[in-house]
Amino acid sequence: MTHQIVAARAEYLFGRSNLAELTATVQTCVTLWENGMALADVSGTDLFGPAQLAMTARSLALTGEALWIVREDGTLAPATDWTISTRGGQPVAYRVTVPDVNGGRAETRLAAEVLHVRIGAAPSAPWAGRSPLARSSLSAELLAAVEVALRDVYRDAPFGSSVIPFPEAAELDLDDISRGLQGYRGRVLVRESVQVQAAGGPAPAADWRPSDLSPDLSRSGFPDALQAARGAICTAFGVLPCLLVPNGQGPAIREAQRHLAVWQLQPMAALMAQELTAKLGASVEIDVGRPLQAFDVSGRARALATIIGALAQAKEAGLSDDVVQATLEKVNWSEGDGIA
Repeated sequence: MTHQIVAARAEYLFGRSNLAELTATVQTCVTLWENGMALADVSGTDLFGPAQLAMTARSLALTGEALWIVREDGTLAPATDWTISTRGGQPVAYRVTVPDVNGGRAETRLAAEVLHVRIGAAPSAPWAGRSPLARSSLSAELLAAVEVALRDVYRDAPFGSSVIPFPEAAELDLDDISRGLQGYRGRVLVRESVQVQAAGGPAPAADWRPSDLSPDLSRSGFPDALQAARGAICTAFGVLPCLLVPNGQGPAIREAQRHLAVWQLQPMAALMAQELTAKLGASVEIDVGRPLQAFDVSGRARALATIIGALAQAKEAGLSDDVVQATLEKVNWSEGDGIA
């Protein structure tokens, strides 16, 4: 029973395979979440700073939920493990474990004293979040399996080894020659030839050509499978795969960064702000777009230039200044769009 509980808890914390989280692709996506959320502007409270935002983003990326305890002195303490009591599908009390240097301690807190941010919650369990890896476990396991297979191939495969046929000789002589040709990276294996003439004559010349034992990975489909698995994981985290390709161009990189900020980080920031507003009693707003400059500067600059040109033509046509001013006031430019 204890083993099953520990295994279930480990599966909840680390995923089904406990391997996809260790890949560089997943860690890159998690780092993008952390760093992007750490730059967010928070208004309405001083409790959530860059450190809390980064830790929340990392917890959301790996487990799908993050939990903070509101202390009596107005500070926040992270919780590493918790159980929930619900009523009507909503949490009413938490049994949390607060980390400490000498070991965590358990505390019981009411729901109003806990900041519980979650993403990917299902209607059957709205109190629990799910990480992108849990929602795309098949792609995560594929990525882990491919990378583990490639690691084993590069570790154990006989790269640089070859087989050289050798005429019939005593086994002892063959072993001595084999040991003399062995290297640290690749080995040359000498084996007794079987392509000889009937009466023990010499071997034909074609029999002396070495055969390479290095595996041909291009025919195994590993490169395509690895690229597809990485792209699927990046997409699950809201990161466009073009952001991580070696030959990515500037416009594609900028669009990928805008996509990450607008379609992934800002919705999570809205969920955080909703939870902070409900628990702290103050209107809290978290903005990711302005600090990350996730706006289309060139497109809005072109639109502004078009509007200015149209207004100049309107004045030349004899429109009054009041009409021009009213038109300008109707144009809503967000602060920080980078348009002077």
